[in-house]
Amino acid sequence: MPTLLHLDSSADPERSRSRAITRTFADEWRSHGNDFTVVYRDLHLNPIPHIPDAALHWPPRLRPEGAKPPADAETLQQELILELVAADVLLVGAPMYNYSLPSALKAWVDYIHVPGVTAPFDVETQPLAGRPAVIVTSRGGSYETGSATEGWDHAVPVLELILGTALGMTTSVIATSLTLAESIPTMADRIDQSHAELEQAHLDAAAIAKRLAEA
Repeated sequence: MPTLLHLDSSADPERSRSRAITRTFADEWRSHGNDFTVVYRDLHLNPIPHIPDAALHWPPRLRPEGAKPPADAETLQQELILELVAADVLLVGAPMYNYSLPSALKAWVDYIHVPGVTAPFDVETQPLAGRPAVIVTSRGGSYETGSATEGWDHAVPVLELILGTALGMTTSVIATSLTLAESIPTMADRIDQSHAELEQAHLDAAAIAKRLAEA
């Protein structure tokens, strides 16, 4: 049964562009038949707690002597990792907040990135190697090459590093920028570009979902 793990992290359930685009992707995935399932986590509306003990960054065999992280946190970590490993495709809604990840999404990353379990360390383990991870990001401004804010995006690169390099997944990025163009007067001349990017992002989401569902 093909399974999509769909994560949203935007703090705006009503107007979020990242949520709208991930919804387009998930709807296309479901359209391929009743056996195309979606496991959904809203990391903002139902947040997971931030990691309570640094020992959880490691499997038990690599933890400092005497480490005793909370049992409920260990259980949650195992649940999140098993949920991720069971997915055929990962879909992550990752709006940029203050040039980085929403804290709700960062909390999830801290639980699932475990060297020696989901990423190589003392053993060469990458249970998710080669599986698709689709990152959907929305950004208030523009971070294109040559812009004054080029290189300020510290959201997508982190996810590409964790999901792609560390976990070995095959990452794709769907981005829509200039989401603040309609609300900031000095950006009004870029409203058309903002709308065009959003339209293209929806088209890309549907196309990638279709390709992965038919693979």
